[in-house]
Amino acid sequence: MSTTLTEKSAEPGTGRRLLRGMPWLVVRQHRVALACVLGLTLLTALWILYERHELVQLLDAKGWPEKDAGRPMDNNRGYNYITSIINGFPLILAVFIGAPLIAGDQESGTAQLVTTQSASRRQWLIAKLGLAYTLALVSGVVLSALFTWWWKPHRSLFLSEWIDGVIFDNTGPVLPAFLLFLTAAGITIGALVRRVLPAMVLTFFFTAVTTLFVWDEVRVRLGSPKMFTYPMDSELPARFDDAYEVDRWVGSADGTLYNWGRCAEATEKAQNACIKEHGIVNDVIEYIGYHQMAGMQWLAAGILLAGTALLTAVTLWRVSRRPL
Repeated sequence: MSTTLTEKSAEPGTGRRLLRGMPWLVVRQHRVALACVLGLTLLTALWILYERHELVQLLDAKGWPEKDAGRPMDNNRGYNYITSIINGFPLILAVFIGAPLIAGDQESGTAQLVTTQSASRRQWLIAKLGLAYTLALVSGVVLSALFTWWWKPHRSLFLSEWIDGVIFDNTGPVLPAFLLFLTAAGITIGALVRRVLPAMVLTFFFTAVTTLFVWDEVRVRLGSPKMFTYPMDSELPARFDDAYEVDRWVGSADGTLYNWGRCAEATEKAQNACIKEHGIVNDVIEYIGYHQMAGMQWLAAGILLAGTALLTAVTLWRVSRRPL
């Protein structure tokens, strides 16, 4: 990351490059971080391919799905390590790519030289943002596609529910959108703070709070809960095995709902008397069906991309309008 923007490109005729001018200088400036992230993406992708191959081989040997395959994903270290790495990608990109991207040049004074170069400040910004967003998009698309390919055909064997963050956030369009959003957040914080270390610390806390607390609350509100009523003490139909249960009640024949523990008395006699008194005859669940997952993921991606656009606009305004 030590190469400055004043470094000159090679003389014409020395060979062809895919990138030239400012994009080439920005890539060269951040080549170490770029190589590390792409290398980690490649290793994780290869690991997913290996784990899926091992799972398919095991299931074929056991005759799945015609025969019970047991619980092959219980205590699966490979799965645990892979999900830990993927879950860490938003933090890696936000803290180590996004936060120093603009702040590093501002702190070192390199950014002030932009106005003395043949390239404009806008070209410098576009090259910087283009590098970070392309890196986030490529990593997110590759890992999301492979993880979805591993999980979706075998989802009944995985321990996590489809609405859990380890599945919902790492499959479909959510992971690329999440990486873009948090990378943009890191860039914006860096542009506002103008110092690398404080920007990285603030970005770390922002990412931790967003991923561990805020997003968990947002995710379950993306679906449209539905109600289902069935006779008390009977089995819930098998079609709800994949449903995420939001809440549960007991209900009377006239449709009145009571809390699940309304008749949780100390003795069976008292409990039966309470049930009879309130006319409770049904169990009622509020649920979000698995069929809503795709729509919820695209809605989540839309929200994250809108946030990315807003943060990018703030960054462009701050860096374009204020002294570097």
